[in-house]
Amino acid sequence: MLDAFSFNRFDSNRSSARRGSRRGSDYFGEKGISMDERIVLNVGGVRHETYQATLKKIPATRLSRLTPTVSNFDPLLQEYFFDRHPAVFSMILNYYRTGKLHYPTDVCGPLFEEELQYWGLDASDTEPCCWMQLLHAKDTQETLAVLDRMDADHEDDPQLREQDIMKKFGWEEDYFQGKRTRWMKIKPQVWSLFDEPYSSQAAKFIAGISVLFIFISIVSFCLKTHQTFRLPVLTGQNISMPGGYFQPSIDRISTEPLPIFGQIEMLCNIWFTLELIIRFIFCPSKMRFFKSPLNMIDLVATLSFYADAIMVRFVEDEPKDVVEFLSMIRIFRLFKLTQHHQGLQILIHTFRASAKELILLVFFLILGIVIFAALVYYAEKMEANPNNQFQSIPLGLWWAICTMTTVGYGDMTPHTSFGRLVGSLCAVMGVLTIALPVPVIVSNFAMFYSHNQARDKLPKRRRRVLPVEQIRLQARRHAAVLEPSGSQGGLGGSAIRRKNMPILINQNCCGDEENHNHKHREKSENSGK
Repeated sequence: MLDAFSFNRFDSNRSSARRGSRRGSDYFGEKGISMDERIVLNVGGVRHETYQATLKKIPATRLSRLTPTVSNFDPLLQEYFFDRHPAVFSMILNYYRTGKLHYPTDVCGPLFEEELQYWGLDASDTEPCCWMQLLHAKDTQETLAVLDRMDADHEDDPQLREQDIMKKFGWEEDYFQGKRTRWMKIKPQVWSLFDEPYSSQAAKFIAGISVLFIFISIVSFCLKTHQTFRLPVLTGQNISMPGGYFQPSIDRISTEPLPIFGQIEMLCNIWFTLELIIRFIFCPSKMRFFKSPLNMIDLVATLSFYADAIMVRFVEDEPKDVVEFLSMIRIFRLFKLTQHHQGLQILIHTFRASAKELILLVFFLILGIVIFAALVYYAEKMEANPNNQFQSIPLGLWWAICTMTTVGYGDMTPHTSFGRLVGSLCAVMGVLTIALPVPVIVSNFAMFYSHNQARDKLPKRRRRVLPVEQIRLQARRHAAVLEPSGSQGGLGGSAIRRKNMPILINQNCCGDEENHNHKHREKSENSGK
């Protein structure tokens, strides 16, 4: 017995000495936590074990500030619990171990960024091998943001949709104070009828009328230039003949369109004027109304019609060039179709997203056009060429444009051997210059179009998910309400609380139908008792 007791005492002294020496040599973290101490992290039900020193490698993060005093620490299991995504945390913990952050292939981009934000990390620390996946996720988010702005009915909750409308018109404070006038109800409705074609059936009907008048106006504008639909303008004069008498002469000096085209144009512009006035009166902001390119096109096209009518009626010798220019402006009304057709909107957003590639394409085209125009000008002079068509470099610019864009009108052609060599290089470089940026533009269009088609096919209404904080707050309030009855009834009060707690959760999470079924089961149990 004495030997065993002496051995145990010696062993405990040796362990104490080992721990004391380790405390003196090792680095301690906050509140006396050793860096060599292993800690257990339970993330979403998956347990991870690592050293305290590993988590200190990246300071100013959530994991670097772990202490047993935080609310996530479980003293019974001696572990930290986090209700987060376990697959993403594996990559994050590997970042602490190796110093390299990789993008998981089986996780959505926004989810990965949210997890990084929760743990106090930045997505810019991702390794270069994963930048393409991160860039693709950001492009997808930007595409969805653009489609959200295109969709007028993206908000399913009527109350939230009404709040967005009040915020758009600048009536948010009056709305929350309950000061709603009749004008605040009528103005957004009329604005939606004329500016949001997909907001209601009446808005679709008005949009159809507007598109019909646009097509009628454009077709009338094109047909009135055809010779079949024009009348000759004749002038008569008397020509003096030998013998002292005059012979009448009729000359055709010009043609003018049939009078029916003027009546059609008048009818269409009455509708355009009425639509423009209504949209201006009921618009949310007059400043944003005039900043819109489509509104400015509509305004200039409508004013050009009235300016043309005034000049024809009141000016005797009206300038033909000015009148024709004012008439030409009306053709730009075709851009208004982008407001009524989502495919055209997607095309415009594709060009906006591909602006850098388009600018790069134009830059290389201009560079190649200038270089090959100068080369072909001097190449045609190096040999005897009586049929030289390149008399100057500006004339060579036209030839280089037609060659690099693979149009090839054939009005200007090189005839010397050096000129033909330059022409061959110009054609090949033109094909390469135009073909390189095109896949990027096509990819952007395919991304916009596929997301738009998916949004149209997916259901509009989605199940509402309540945040955890709201559930916990409601549970605490419910427990506080039942606390007096629980103190009076003893165990009966706790039973009431346990019985009523699922009712609260069902009311908030599962909907009215499940709440009704739960109450029905309670009635049946009470009747059975």
